[in-house]
Amino acid sequence: MIEGDSPFLVAASLSGAADAEWARAAAPHVENAIVGGIALDRASRAAARDLVARDRDEFLPDDPLAWIDRQLTALGDAPLRPGVNVRSATVGPVRGAAAMCADHDAICEINAHCRQPELRAVGCGESLLRDPDRLTEYVAAATDAGAATSVKVRAGVPGVDLVAVADAVAEAGADWLHVDAMDSESVIREIAAVDGGAPRADLTVIANNEVRGRESVAEYAAYGADAVSVGRPSENPAVLSRIAEAVCAWRDGTLEGVEGMSQREVSP
Repeated sequence: MIEGDSPFLVAASLSGAADAEWARAAAPHVENAIVGGIALDRASRAAARDLVARDRDEFLPDDPLAWIDRQLTALGDAPLRPGVNVRSATVGPVRGAAAMCADHDAICEINAHCRQPELRAVGCGESLLRDPDRLTEYVAAATDAGAATSVKVRAGVPGVDLVAVADAVAEAGADWLHVDAMDSESVIREIAAVDGGAPRADLTVIANNEVRGRESVAEYAAYGADAVSVGRPSENPAVLSRIAEAVCAWRDGTLEGVEGMSQREVSP
């Protein structure tokens, strides 16, 4: 595990919103914050511009590596460990971004998650789940550059076996598998155990999707997650504080199980 053996909380990347200022605002509650996603190469940047044209928020600086350096430098004294979620249609820029992350003791997170058609069309995001050889090449490039490496994935992609993906990225050297459970929370149980048995020792499994408070944290804990992350709730201090309290209870061994809880928490 990157952060040791205790459960922890991650603020997950939000395209066009997750920058150093956002991470600093989340810092009182989280152990990690992943800025980005950031498109690195020509094809991924063209896709990001197409997303902006249809009113999505994206980071599109003139120099993506300089942007990464600025964000991580701005977080140098923050009480958390930062990371950067990166998207690329080619492996070379991933290696460069990972080297920058290594220089800042930050996590390089490979985006195999985004499902926007513009990104999938150029081989980014979710399309990497359908091309495990290329995904593991990205992971190997990041780890060879010296970076602690996360892979952000999505459940429910037809034809994709996330347990096989977990095995492949772990073999390639990944430290984290950051899983958007997509309303299929029990998928975490399949991924977190080796052959349905003992917990994985080679990969930290971070559960994402509808994490809102004690019940949702307890559910993912019961399924065998090592940590949880929050996306949009990271912008809501009240919700983020509530989640952080639940993670502290998980860490202390005082978090109640799923049984007996009345309903999933919802954001105020």
